[in-house]
Amino acid sequence: MATLLGATSLILAKPANNTIDEVAWTIGEEAIFRSDVEEQYAQMRSEGINVQGDPYCVIPEQLAVEKLFLHQAKIDTIEAPDNQVMIQTDRRINFFIANLGSKEKVEQYFRKPLPQIREQLMEMMRNDYIVSSVKQNITKDVKGTPREVGKYFESLPEDSVPYVPLQVEAQIITINPVIPRQEIEDVKARLRDFAERVNSGQSEFSTLAIMYSEDGSAMQGGELGFHGKADFVPEFSNVAFNLNDPKKVSRIVETEFGFHIIQLIEKRGEQINVRHILLRPKVSDADLRESVVRLDSLRKDIVDGKVRFEDAARYVSQDKDTRNNGGRMVNNTEMTSSPRFEMQQLPPEVAAQIEKMQPGDVSEAFIMKDEKKNADVVAIVRLTERIPGHRASMQDDYNMIKNLYEESLKEQMIKEWVERKIKETYVKIEDGWNNCDFQYEGWIK
Repeated sequence: MATLLGATSLILAKPANNTIDEVAWTIGEEAIFRSDVEEQYAQMRSEGINVQGDPYCVIPEQLAVEKLFLHQAKIDTIEAPDNQVMIQTDRRINFFIANLGSKEKVEQYFRKPLPQIREQLMEMMRNDYIVSSVKQNITKDVKGTPREVGKYFESLPEDSVPYVPLQVEAQIITINPVIPRQEIEDVKARLRDFAERVNSGQSEFSTLAIMYSEDGSAMQGGELGFHGKADFVPEFSNVAFNLNDPKKVSRIVETEFGFHIIQLIEKRGEQINVRHILLRPKVSDADLRESVVRLDSLRKDIVDGKVRFEDAARYVSQDKDTRNNGGRMVNNTEMTSSPRFEMQQLPPEVAAQIEKMQPGDVSEAFIMKDEKKNADVVAIVRLTERIPGHRASMQDDYNMIKNLYEESLKEQMIKEWVERKIKETYVKIEDGWNNCDFQYEGWIK
């Protein structure tokens, strides 16, 4: 389970022993305590995570560097949007619940009640966002020219030229199963009942959201935090931003995610904070089989040359991210956007199909999970290209090499910034904590 939970639990775990606390470092006006270091180190040991160096040197230095970034954020008035912090926290908690099996097992694993886990996660997510924003500000002007990228590549020792694993390019068509009208009416009837109970004062909206909503916000009583109009899909925004009475519930709203009712909490300028309850009509096995038959029929027409995959995607596919570009899948990462995927970057159901295909092949219809909607859809994929694993070259992998070069520049800029801030900041490392080979220079003055 350690592999599943990863580094997040370093923040959440309790120290293994009741260590007598003491100040280890002082950065500006803030202290780093022995317990802060012990807490992270104890969890790292329990999960088998190796520390590159002496943990009583590495861990406090990492905490000290984070404090430098957070202090800079105060100067630059950088704050983490509450809605993003909440969304990321929800995702992480839902991930824990999915992998551990229940909320109770999550509390058991971390030896803390869920509200405390949530509070610590939110602080961690907020700090991560702020630190990342400061780093982006520092490195925002980094951009490598083709000449600089070429020189960088030529300077790499032969054994340092990166190996590019097998990559693929693919197209996809997805359709949503047809849901029986009665199932939709049943969902709407439940939502109307919820709305009546809230409007009449019989029930609290937040209580019903906790009990019945199928959205990740359920644990917060359906509360979404402050958002601008563009943060929601149009159907949701159009209703939410027209609400004026916090005591009343909206009409039923249909979006690509399901059916909602909404309650206003507060308006603040161009932003609003609302609660919502989301219910999704259930898809039966028969509905899925019917969609599989439909897509298999379309596949036959594509294979027989009666219709081009690109045209079918444009007119049939319900995947809004790909249908307007002929179904071409795009791999969006923090560094780049590319049609090429490593196999592990693909949805697992897509990867399972592509693994046994040759370029030009079109898969039979299969069922896959749409992670955005948390719902089953039916899909076919076409493998357009398979690029064997190889050593990177300027001709075939320019964008990857450019990203590596720019990342090296950013790392150097961050290092120089940190060391400059160390010189400008009051730092005191207590005896017993200062005999270290630190990553950054200037801690000991």
